[in-house]
Amino acid sequence: MIRAGRPEEANPDSGEWAFVDVGFASASASCGLLRGLASPEEMTFGALTRKLEEMALEQRTPLNLLLEAPLSVSFGADGNPRGRTIEKRGAETRYWYVGLGACVMVAAIYLLRAVHEKRPEREIRLFEGFASFKPKGIPSSHSNDVLALRRVVFEPHLGKGSVVPAECLAMGPTDRIQSAGRVGGLDLGVPPVVLLDG
Repeated sequence: MIRAGRPEEANPDSGEWAFVDVGFASASASCGLLRGLASPEEMTFGALTRKLEEMALEQRTPLNLLLEAPLSVSFGADGNPRGRTIEKRGAETRYWYVGLGACVMVAAIYLLRAVHEKRPEREIRLFEGFASFKPKGIPSSHSNDVLALRRVVFEPHLGKGSVVPAECLAMGPTDRIQSAGRVGGLDLGVPPVVLLDG
């Protein structure tokens, strides 16, 4: 069973954790995976898909699966796409429906579809990771992103980020927030967002 996680489950003791930096490339290791307290791995999209399928079928505690990709979307009353509160910082925006956001959202839906089709009995709780506003001049890497997102969940006292509940994602009172998976017939709910501070 796959479902949206809850903010109170965003802690190191609520189950096993897998932090994923989603990429979508034909040959390069465009994805990062960090399982619990292990070291991060960088891998191709296909290798990541197979690994997540395997993890879903393990009979263990619940799996908290964090994907650094848009897992929810927003539409205004006029039916047009709208940004979410987490996607605007000052004058900068990283909207889910533009450029790289749209690309990794498609990749995430393919990942979730593959896991869903394995019909896991294990409870899988989804969390969205958001690490898009990084300081200028600091090299980004898939490994660094998953390590930083783990820090937000495992060491909240460091103040490196926060967990944003689903009900705090709408920019305006008439905006509709819904599962990104609905576009592929996979409505898994709207997960909270683990937001990395820039």
